Amino acid sequence: MPYVNIRITREGATAEQKAELIGGVTGLLERVLGKNPATTVVTIDEVETANWGLGGLPVLDYRAAQAAKETQR
Repeated sequence: MPYVNIRITREGATAEQKAELIGGVTGLLERVLGKNPATTVVTIDEVETANWGLGGLPVLDYRAAQAAKETQR
């Protein structure tokens, strides 16, 4: 029984997008590993951006720094 936990920042993923993620991951496990979709569990956790860090920075600060680097190029 596969269990997959997807964590994303809470930035407006729609119910349709989440359903597509669940279906896509379930289908991938079936196709690649032969897992039974009926026993595949997928959960999605949405995390506030203030609680998500990347590269030693809160994610919004990280994104701003990356955008600044892109504009300097």
